[in-house]
Amino acid sequence: MSLVDRHVGFVHALREAGLPVSLAEGLDAARAMLVIDLAERESLRAAYAATLVKKPAYRPVFDVLFDLWFPAATTGLEARPESGPDLAQASVPELRDRLARLLTGGDGPEMREFARAMVERFGRQPAGPGRQNWFSYSVLRALSPETLMAGLLQQLLAGQERGGLAEKAARQRVTSGIRRFEDAVAADVRRRIAEDSGVERISRSAVRPPLDQLDFLRVTKADLAALRREVYPLARRLAARLTIRHRKGRRGRLDFRRTMRASLQSGGVPLATHFRPPRPHKPELVVLCDASDSVASFAHFTLLLTYALREQFSKVRAFGFVDTVDEITRFFTPGADVVEAVTRLANEADMVRFGRTNYGYAFERFAERYGEAVGPRTSLLILGDARSNYQPPALDVLKSLTARCRHAYWLNPEPRRQWDTGDSIASDYGAVVPMHECRNIAQLAAFIETLA
Repeated sequence: MSLVDRHVGFVHALREAGLPVSLAEGLDAARAMLVIDLAERESLRAAYAATLVKKPAYRPVFDVLFDLWFPAATTGLEARPESGPDLAQASVPELRDRLARLLTGGDGPEMREFARAMVERFGRQPAGPGRQNWFSYSVLRALSPETLMAGLLQQLLAGQERGGLAEKAARQRVTSGIRRFEDAVAADVRRRIAEDSGVERISRSAVRPPLDQLDFLRVTKADLAALRREVYPLARRLAARLTIRHRKGRRGRLDFRRTMRASLQSGGVPLATHFRPPRPHKPELVVLCDASDSVASFAHFTLLLTYALREQFSKVRAFGFVDTVDEITRFFTPGADVVEAVTRLANEADMVRFGRTNYGYAFERFAERYGEAVGPRTSLLILGDARSNYQPPALDVLKSLTARCRHAYWLNPEPRRQWDTGDSIASDYGAVVPMHECRNIAQLAAFIETLA
């Protein structure tokens, strides 16, 4: 594969992974290659990163794909370590001793060379005549780097008191070394799979989308903390946008003094009236969230958003439903853990009768039990996939609710192409409440910008 082919394929892989790379930026990267030493791999990485990576959150995806398209070594041409035992013949205890030294003092190239040798020795598993598979877990199982922690701590502390700052720093140092080794093993496994199966194929499966492109329906527990950091600034922007929309077209009370002063120019006849500026206020918000299993991950995101919005609005009331509705505001106590709140919500909230989502009945029960929550100062935010198991949609009830509130919006976590398929009645509800596709942070940010 020529350098031009690798460049084009690499840029295409970045786009497929969710990184916004324009044609002009791709050309900038190609021009940068004219002024660097192409034999210096890290210089090439830096040139590509400077021209193609816009956010720090995009860097992990970039690095994984760069290592695939511009590998440090190829099978059969790996550099052999200059010191230490013959890694192909050394015993496992000898290899563990070598790994222990690398975890606390090994540099990057030496760690990567050792990881490549360990993958060659332990990561290969036959998969049929002339075929083989490569795995990280078999390397980590053979060497068990986590079990080296106790011995390394004893060595690093050298008689110092346990449990103090010195132990914490030593533990972090060893943990960081273990993570570097695991990453080096994973990178070499991906490189070998790419050689066997094709770099284009492994590029599509080796990386997760950047955080702002991560589908809410596929987030994991580990993603929630990172999502929380992204949601809070968006909540502030959402509150600001809604406040602006509240002020638009409103006038304050009559300014009698200014009006009378202006009337002196017309002989005391008040031809022009003047009004005081409207008093700014935080809008009120009602969140109505589908909490069924089909959108469970989206419900986690809804909790994060509701937590963040509580600080921006004068009043926030949240309601969850499956086939009936219950107020869940009580679970959003300041400082509460999101995962614990989800667990409490599932165990304590009265949202389920038969376990099958029923939007129509949920809307009817909401209007009957909590109709007073919606008023002229309220913004109504509905979050759900609009799949009602072929039950009556109760459109008239939804119309009456939206008629009483100031604004109403619907965020749907499903791709737009899936709307109105199966039991989805997205278009029917969208005719009553403006419905927006909201599958990730980027789309949430775009929705907030449309409110300006």
